[in-house]
Amino acid sequence: MAAFDLPWIRNLVAVASLGDENRRKLYGYVLGAGHAVGRDEAASALELPRSSVSFHLDRLVREGLLRTDFRKPPERTGPGSGRPSKLYSPVVDEIGVSIPERHYDLAGHILAAALKSASDGASVAAALHDVAALKGSELGRSGDFTGVLRDLGYEPVADAAGGYRLRNCPFHRLSQDHEEVVCAMNGAFLTGAARTSGLSADSVVPDPDHGPGHCCARIAAPKHDS
Repeated sequence: MAAFDLPWIRNLVAVASLGDENRRKLYGYVLGAGHAVGRDEAASALELPRSSVSFHLDRLVREGLLRTDFRKPPERTGPGSGRPSKLYSPVVDEIGVSIPERHYDLAGHILAAALKSASDGASVAAALHDVAALKGSELGRSGDFTGVLRDLGYEPVADAAGGYRLRNCPFHRLSQDHEEVVCAMNGAFLTGAARTSGLSADSVVPDPDHGPGHCCARIAAPKHDS
């Protein structure tokens, strides 16, 4: 994967695109409109040239901040009413950037699901392990284990032993205050992802020599039958 394809870089580019004042105004207008916005409407509301509005709106679409739809306004019906208009509306997904990349939303999802499972009778520790492993299994189904790790910000780097060190912890701030809980969750998550990617369960091992901000686990080299 090329460096510019990493999710945090794509998100950074999207956020950076709002540095232009007119583009920022247009994005704010579309967010607050409550309906899909056409170029003529936006140009009139913000008193900007239509050509400039079209350029900036399409740029926001390319950066993943807006989406487009084509339809006729309600007042234009019947034969001769013209072609559908290009309309813009916000993308629902949030876009956030952290450097190094963190995924506290993933940790929150796993912890909340584990608490719900524990309320149904399972122990919290067992529920956390099972939920984290299941989530890892879902993400590992692509078969590209290192690709999954890169997408989540682990930054895998090949080591001299034939495995991988993980130079970043996606849950770093949480692990500072809740190391035992977060590392257990992380280990179960990575093991689940490794299994469905075709690696053995014992591929994920503790990394006692991990540096500050690095993951507490590493990926061991595949074992071969003698």
